[in-house]
Amino acid sequence: MRGILRIAYKLLVNDKGKFAALLVGVTFAVFLMTMMTSMFAGILKRSSSTVLNIGATVWVMDPAVNTVASTIPMPDYILDAVRSIDGVKYAVPLYSGGSLVKLRSGVYQAVTVLGLDDASLFGRPELLEGKIEDIYAENGFLVVRDAEFAKLDNPRLGTDFEINDHRAVVVGIAKVTSGGLFGVPTLYTTYNRAIQYLPTSRYTLAYVLVEPKSDDAIPHIKEEIKRLGYEALSKDEFVRKVSTFYKYKTGLGINVMLMTVISFVVGLSISGQTFYTFILENLEKFGALKAIGATGRELIYMILFQAGFTALTGYGLGIGLASLVIAGAKLRLPSYAAQITYSNLVFAFIMVLLIAGISSYIGVRKVIKIEPFDIFRG
Repeated sequence: MRGILRIAYKLLVNDKGKFAALLVGVTFAVFLMTMMTSMFAGILKRSSSTVLNIGATVWVMDPAVNTVASTIPMPDYILDAVRSIDGVKYAVPLYSGGSLVKLRSGVYQAVTVLGLDDASLFGRPELLEGKIEDIYAENGFLVVRDAEFAKLDNPRLGTDFEINDHRAVVVGIAKVTSGGLFGVPTLYTTYNRAIQYLPTSRYTLAYVLVEPKSDDAIPHIKEEIKRLGYEALSKDEFVRKVSTFYKYKTGLGINVMLMTVISFVVGLSISGQTFYTFILENLEKFGALKAIGATGRELIYMILFQAGFTALTGYGLGIGLASLVIAGAKLRLPSYAAQITYSNLVFAFIMVLLIAGISSYIGVRKVIKIEPFDIFRG
């Protein structure tokens, strides 16, 4: 069997033009599929950036909330009700809203404002500059240094701007785990300052952040909050809810799926046609092998080996190329959201095996019908 596979390898790489064409087809398909699914994975992660950055174990919200940004304010008594539930270690409020800031240059810029609990500052970001205590100073705000930082004219400590006709002062520059999705800078301040500075409806409580005494207490907390008419989700459940919304209730999911299918069809058509041409051009060689004693099973092993070797080589090249492009894009474009995950790699691997399977099936059907008599007669 080792000798048969060695012959298969030499037949495959002997025609460098056909072998290169096969590799290009598979590599291009893997590259496109990986780029599309990685972009989708990056978008989904950034859509839940607030959840990941705050890091609360349980989030209490209105059941109609689909994304972190689409908050539905709750009455203040919900906070006290949650704190009174057995199994709750502590619960704090979180304000989340949007506003316009007027920079020193006179430019208006949309921002997201997160108001942290005044007593604990639970969910505060890690500071790069400044002291967290300064957030209690008059007009104190923290600015997140991410891809959108430059939209605020690259502020420094002490830089001031207007927000809803109130003076705001940058007292700290922070970093977060994940940047936002919609290209809007993020500001942090205290909860009371946020509801004082920004126009709000009758209710101001966007979320209640809960830390349970133990993981076993979470189901009971969820049941009690459900009785209040609201919803409690763990961090992972909230992330999945946001992801599900973008996958199935927006055009984002269907568009990415269509582009991935198109990438698969392109790779399959190129590699399938090229592999079929390769088989046709080597029919005489396969017939000669059959004439000297090679069985049909051994010929099938040869074709499967050739298709598998090409597919796996193309898979490695495609993943490598996609990784280089994504890394290069992130260096030049900080707001670029794509990221390669294990799920992307597994999905691309399954698709490339499918391409190899279909391509080899086309070749197998042709080869097993070969009769040595027909070959030598021709």
